[in-house]
Amino acid sequence: MNTTPQPDPRDRPARLTVGVVGAGRVGPALAASLQLAGHRPVAVSAVSDASRRRAGEMLPDVPVVPPAEVLERSELVLLTVPDDALPELVAGLAETGAVRPGQLLVHTSGRYGAKVLDPALRAGALPLALHPAMTFTGTPVDVQRLAGCSFGVTAHDELRLAAEALVIEMGGEPEWIAEENRPLYHAALALGANHLVTLVAQSLELLRTAGVGAPDRMLGPLLGAALDNALRSGDAALTGPVARGDAGTVAAHVAELREHAPGTVAGYLAMARATADRALAHGLLKPELAEPLLGVLAGPSDAAGGTGDTPGDTT
Repeated sequence: MNTTPQPDPRDRPARLTVGVVGAGRVGPALAASLQLAGHRPVAVSAVSDASRRRAGEMLPDVPVVPPAEVLERSELVLLTVPDDALPELVAGLAETGAVRPGQLLVHTSGRYGAKVLDPALRAGALPLALHPAMTFTGTPVDVQRLAGCSFGVTAHDELRLAAEALVIEMGGEPEWIAEENRPLYHAALALGANHLVTLVAQSLELLRTAGVGAPDRMLGPLLGAALDNALRSGDAALTGPVARGDAGTVAAHVAELREHAPGTVAGYLAMARATADRALAHGLLKPELAEPLLGVLAGPSDAAGGTGDTPGDTT
């Protein structure tokens, strides 16, 4: 066993004071992770009661102050606000003189690269876009999940080493994303992660309706295996009635969904069509079976625009 005394992280050089603007699910977790690396959270802004409670749990003893004061106290500032609020926030902070020359300004938006921080750059700040490709709960478990998490990183060349160092200190792996590719990068993650939650929740509800007592226990091993196969093999992992061209089974699915869960029909049809296209393109679905299958997926009520679905919100 190694008995050599380990250095205290707080004794490392170039430790930074850290501030968080926006105590949603992401900011406190990143600040807590940086604290484990020896940096020192000194201020956080939070508006709602929920965000104040989250800040208190994740960053105890760190004062809650207005955004301008967060910047005044911090050498490294995490801007962890919703995507749509980010440009106005950056512009406002720059216009009011809150941004200091030499200050590291980091946003965690997947949609934007470094360009959205140009107003702060003109004020002398050092802009970084560090987006963790992870789903957050707003609890301490998020800090653990950052270990091995990929970060979509966009920064000017001269700040590349600083961006990499911060990501690595949070336990992550930097993945460089070009400025012009940020929206596509973010769309890819949303397609996989956000829509996965919707699909799983719908599946759980349908299994309960079908009388399954423990749908989570039934789905866990199945979905885990499906995800592992997909990550390893891509389209070669496609299975099920659509990939096989079993039009009769798919027709039965659609009929049952129309009766018991009409709100799921549009999603089922869209995903089935996409699955059929990919299975056909990769030689898994035989062309002679594709035609009747696609006929089912474009059934008469669907073609007429009257599926009986009711639109719903998805996130």
